[in-house]
Amino acid sequence: MNDLTPIKPPVFSLPQDELLTLNVKDVPVMKDALGPGIHFKPLLLDPEQGLAVNLAIFSPGAVVPAHLHTGAVHGYTLQGKWYYEEYPDQPQTAGSYLYEPASSVHTFRVPEDNTEDTIVLFVVFGGNISFDEKGNFHSILDAITIINLVKSCSEKQGIKPVRYLRGGSVGYTEAP
Repeated sequence: MNDLTPIKPPVFSLPQDELLTLNVKDVPVMKDALGPGIHFKPLLLDPEQGLAVNLAIFSPGAVVPAHLHTGAVHGYTLQGKWYYEEYPDQPQTAGSYLYEPASSVHTFRVPEDNTEDTIVLFVVFGGNISFDEKGNFHSILDAITIINLVKSCSEKQGIKPVRYLRGGSVGYTEAP
């Protein structure tokens, strides 16, 4: 609510001087950020809530190794085709919406014969715990890791600082 809000509802609301919005066309691609052919555009990263919203772009043949989600994931496929190796008979294509409950484990794969990149909007709560081909712990990918990944990728790619929405404002209400 701001001074232009036409009504003053009898509830508390956060003051908001501007809309928190951006155009994905203005967000640069973090190329090969998680491996060959795995790119993304950060939209919202909130390490305090454990929330990451990314536009993921996968080249044909891209594979995200087995991983476990510590929180729920929502995925909306905008373009292309992909599937989980564990569910090859349920490919996700443009227009598919997928919900993954926390603690689900799977291996993401884009068919090599795709004729275009696959683009998926992911809303990820918590982190991904990734494993190697033998099932051993490999890494964790969460909002704070992605924040640092964006910084690293943009520096390597010679991109000016990337603008995305960022949550998090932990602090004290007053000085001691």
